[in-house]
Amino acid sequence: MSFIFYDTETTGTNKQFDQILQFAAVQTDADLSEIDRFEIRSRLQSHVAPSPGAMRVTGVGIGQLTNGAHPSHYEMVRSLRGKMLEWGTGVFAGYNSMDFDEPLLRQALYQTLHSPYLTNTNKNCRADVMALVQSAAYLETDAVVVPQSQDGKPSFKLDAVAPANGFNHANAHDALADVEATIHLCRLVRDRCPDCWSAFSRFAQKAAVLDFISEERVFLVLAHYFNKPCPYAVTLIRMDEKQSALAYVLDLAADLPALAALNDEKLAAKLKRSPKPVRKLKANAAPFLMCMDDVPDHVRQRLPSDKILERQVAWLDSNPEFLDRLMTIYLDGQEAYPVSEHLEQQIYEGFLSKADEAVLDEFHAAPWKERLQILERVSDPRYKALGHRLIYSEQPNVLPTEIRDVQAAQIASRLLGSELGGDPWLTLPKALEQTNDFLKSAQGEEHVLLSELAAYISNRIDQLASC
Repeated sequence: MSFIFYDTETTGTNKQFDQILQFAAVQTDADLSEIDRFEIRSRLQSHVAPSPGAMRVTGVGIGQLTNGAHPSHYEMVRSLRGKMLEWGTGVFAGYNSMDFDEPLLRQALYQTLHSPYLTNTNKNCRADVMALVQSAAYLETDAVVVPQSQDGKPSFKLDAVAPANGFNHANAHDALADVEATIHLCRLVRDRCPDCWSAFSRFAQKAAVLDFISEERVFLVLAHYFNKPCPYAVTLIRMDEKQSALAYVLDLAADLPALAALNDEKLAAKLKRSPKPVRKLKANAAPFLMCMDDVPDHVRQRLPSDKILERQVAWLDSNPEFLDRLMTIYLDGQEAYPVSEHLEQQIYEGFLSKADEAVLDEFHAAPWKERLQILERVSDPRYKALGHRLIYSEQPNVLPTEIRDVQAAQIASRLLGSELGGDPWLTLPKALEQTNDFLKSAQGEEHVLLSELAAYISNRIDQLASC
């Protein structure tokens, strides 16, 4: 199986409402030797406001974001998706990709009428190199040089870690340069901490995770929160009844007899407080797992002793009803969230059906003038609404006047924002306010970049307000 290392540069950090502007990927073999590479940029979408903060970081000006020579967002997504499918099965990996790049990639696919699960379906799997580097730095203290941020705390930002470990990262925040930096760190960990690399490669695969947690009665889960390592000695409680990749595990540091002695109300409250006795483990999200016998001594000291673990397991064996009660109360306490009114936040409200997927394949292959008619055969209202927006963005003249007017009004309302504020996306007035704040201290090229952005936003606001 190959690796597909990828990175995105975006209009901002809102994973639901910002867009990808640059996508880059490098395919390697299992030994991290490059096979192929791919890079593409796109224009700014008409319903998205660019974040001045993101533009300051990347140095990309509004002229580049609106450059007609770049593909549209839809054209970019079609191209990158085609390339990823051409490369075949692989492990999709990036630096902090699970938390940032992948949600944005899923949104890009979803909003362009594709199934969003490119990275973890059709035998593909996924992993996060930031978690690999954090784990290697914790488990083998000499494996990775960890720089400090200005406040003296460890920094695992790519543009800090890569140079500290010998990578020339002069083009930080360029997607392709960030992919190359990510591969550099993988090679370094592979050579200096082969056990970490082996676990990273192994547990990127859902089946390997499921086999491991079902076979090991007690095992280590290593997570990181705010760059701090958090090791847990856990045991599998059970798999979720609806989600095949979701497991529930029990932290064996918890006082199990004390939990069992609580009434239902007090136990429900305890399960919501940290440290949480019950934890979710996603088998398709590359958790970092270890056998207890392989845990280094300095990590083992933070966990319950072997005697305590043996006592905990024996207690569970003697009290089989406890786990059923525990899970019943835990699941009853999970919050149910209402369906959002916004299309982007409905991405996980059901899978794209096979029938709709077949219709959308026709949609993508047809001339633009025929696509609206094909779209009417789609049963999922989310994809139908996204389709109207997509056609308006790409070829508005093929739409009937009434649909075109609705789309124009929706985009104007979105970008100008509601009178009460509180919109979950960046509006143009808010972007202008942020830009003007940055301009107060900006100098040189940054001042030019922000001045051009302010002029663009002001003109756009005037255009929309006059419609």
